[in-house]
Amino acid sequence: MRIELKKLGKRFNRQWIFRNLDFVFDPGNAYAVTGYNGSGKSTLLQMIAGSMEKTEGEIVYRTSGGAEIAPEKHFKYISLSAPYLELIEEFTLREFFEFHFRLKAVLPGYTVTEVMESIGLSDAANKPIRQFSSGMKQRARLGQALFSDVPVVLLDEPTANFDTKGIDLYFKLTSELGSERIIVICSNDEQEIAFCTGRLDITQFKINRENG
Repeated sequence: MRIELKKLGKRFNRQWIFRNLDFVFDPGNAYAVTGYNGSGKSTLLQMIAGSMEKTEGEIVYRTSGGAEIAPEKHFKYISLSAPYLELIEEFTLREFFEFHFRLKAVLPGYTVTEVMESIGLSDAANKPIRQFSSGMKQRARLGQALFSDVPVVLLDEPTANFDTKGIDLYFKLTSELGSERIIVICSNDEQEIAFCTGRLDITQFKINRENG
């Protein structure tokens, strides 16, 4: 799997957020997307995920053999974790994971029970998500993203609402489950992205004027 960004641009109304962005994400690497708040980090991640339309340019997904994957099929290869993603709060944690892993298969060798154990929430398996703390919800988001059997994992501020134990869990899971995948992390926290092998500073593509 390989992702190519070609002359990518995003505009809201008359204001360009970024433009002429060229970058390549290769498998087996973790990439940090950095930039000040409002620079377009989350916007770029959502564009890669297919949940936000681009204004110009291309996002090309390729198989390991180089064949281009149709845009409408990109979602099959991606999982996303972000603090702004809503969970189904009426579900228990077990119900949430059982539902999610019917849409995207769990990594080989894991069960829903083992996923909940791995993220430290086995005691909350039958608890409604609406009763979870913000840190517990973030563990659930991280679990559904990293334990999905997909080659591309997109993480937006992955340690938001985490205490020290949660941060340690994040490093443990990304280390154990990141091999041979593309991991893209939006963050300005140097601790959070210290292990990344590639960096994309989105401010290099920032347009500071209105397009006339």
